[in-house]
Order: sequence, then structure tokens, then C-alpha cells
Amino acid sequence: MIEAEGLTKHYGTKVAVDNLSFSVRPGVVTGFLGPNGSGKSTTMRMIMGLDYPTRGQVKVNGKSFYDAHWPLREVGALLEARAIHPGRSARAHLLMLAQTSRLPKRRVDDLLELVGLSAVADQRAGRFSLGMGQRLGIAAALLGDPGVLLFDEPVNGLDPDGIRWVRHLLKGLASDGRTVFVSSHLMSEMALTADEVIIIGRGHLIEQTSIDGLLSRSSMQSVRVRSPQIDALRVALEELGATTDSEDDGSLTVRGVDEAAIGDLAGSRGIVLHELSPQTASLEEAFMELTEGSLEYRGAELSEAPLTDGTPS
Repeated sequence: MIEAEGLTKHYGTKVAVDNLSFSVRPGVVTGFLGPNGSGKSTTMRMIMGLDYPTRGQVKVNGKSFYDAHWPLREVGALLEARAIHPGRSARAHLLMLAQTSRLPKRRVDDLLELVGLSAVADQRAGRFSLGMGQRLGIAAALLGDPGVLLFDEPVNGLDPDGIRWVRHLLKGLASDGRTVFVSSHLMSEMALTADEVIIIGRGHLIEQTSIDGLLSRSSMQSVRVRSPQIDALRVALEELGATTDSEDDGSLTVRGVDEAAIGDLAGSRGIVLHELSPQTASLEEAFMELTEGSLEYRGAELSEAPLTDGTPS
């Protein structure tokens, strides 16, 4: 269990995290989402005791991380995959960590096998690709068999098979009753992995909810409709207050009314329907809708930002 209460962090005049309160419960995968600069990494660092809060507090299993007797056995974290001495081998890195917590050597070999690094265990970590570094970081997080786990962008640099492996790993850890807290910018992957999400922007909490709850409330929910009388249906829907968009295949995307209302309207007007299918909003759409006002870094459209000054090269 992770509990943050009024968590605040200032860096000079910069407010990175502002009065942030949330809880991460065991048994589920909780996604930690937010735009760049929203305070996610700072929050994770405060959970791990790497940054000290300006105000507020965060507890892991009811106590500060500073009070953990055997930190590696209580909390595991992957916050920076490259936080490894480049001249040390993967095996030596894990052995060093194991010795700090009196863990048996066989645990190192078991973790190297689990993350798929047994064949390169004696190679220098400085030669590892980003994906291999991620695997080694995951092994280090799991080394003490902790009940609380934090992962910051764990699938960076992994190929599709590696991403799927991480997804199943996180779900398996949660199903064992562990607390699993995962930060990621990959919305499609979070939609497949997380059960709940905590969304922040500019250091503030925007939403804490289940994935299903978030998607069901999104205004991006729509209904796809096809009909041989599509023009008459469009007029009737707009009279009802719905918003309609014509698609290239002749169908309509309808927002503002549900499929039951569309079916009732078509029946009352004698309009034949060939398709009436609800379209669930994606996590990316729901996320963008919630965080639109919290973006710190926003790129311009290509038409708004010419790539040249017009001078011939």
C-alpha cells in the first residue's frame, strides 16, 4: 500500500508537485499518468526517499521508506534503467545488491533467468542496449521479493515480445497481492495492463479511478451508424441535439446520445439501420481530454510552424 497525503515539492520557485494525495492499493496494477513535466518522476522519487517533500508525506505500508529495516525486501523500484556502473557485469550488479540485504546467491541466478539475461550475465552492463538495461533494472527491483513495486517507463527500449512479457509480469505480480505502481506514456499499453489509473497534471491530482470508469465517462464515447437513409438520419439526430461526423465509408459517428436513443429515433421516423454499434473511447482519447489544460510543453501544428524562414537554400 502506498499513501500520499498533501505531497508537495518545490525546487526553488518551481512547484513540481502540489498538494498531491492518492493511494495505491495491493492486488491491482495502478497506472501513473500525466503529461511531461507533470511531476510523476518527482513523486516516485519522494516515495523512494530520493527526494524529500517540501510539505506533506508519503507512506509505504504505513511507514516512511526511511524507516524500512530491509529496504530491498520491502520496496523494489525501477526509476532509471541506466543507474548501473557500466563496468560491472549484470551478475556482479545483482550480487552487490543481494549482499546488502543478505539475499542468497541463487536469487541472483533466478532473477537473471526470469528477465532473460542469463546468456549475457557476465557481460559489462555498459554494453547493454536500452532494452537489456530495462530487464536488468526489473531484476534489481524484484531481487528482494518485495510487496511494493514501482516502475517508471518499464517498457522503454523493449521489442513487442518484451513489452508483452512486462505486461504479463506486472499483472502476475499484482495477482500475487503486491502493490504495483507503473508510470508510462504508452497509453495503448496502459489500457492493456492497468486496472486503475492516477492522472496528474502540473503537480495536481486530476483523477483517480478505474480504467473502465474513466473510459465510460469520456465525452469521446460515440456510436457508429450506417443506414441507406443516412441523410434523413443525420438531420433527425441533429434535431435531437446529437453531434454527427460523416466518415469516408458513408457511416456516421454520433456523439451526445446513446445507441438506444438512436434506435428509438430511427424506429419512430421509419429509418432503416444497417449498423448501430457503440464505440468506446480509447485511453489516449480520455487522457488527452482530461489533461488538455495541464500541458506544459505543447508542439505547434506543422502549418503553424514553418520549418524554414522562406530563404532559398
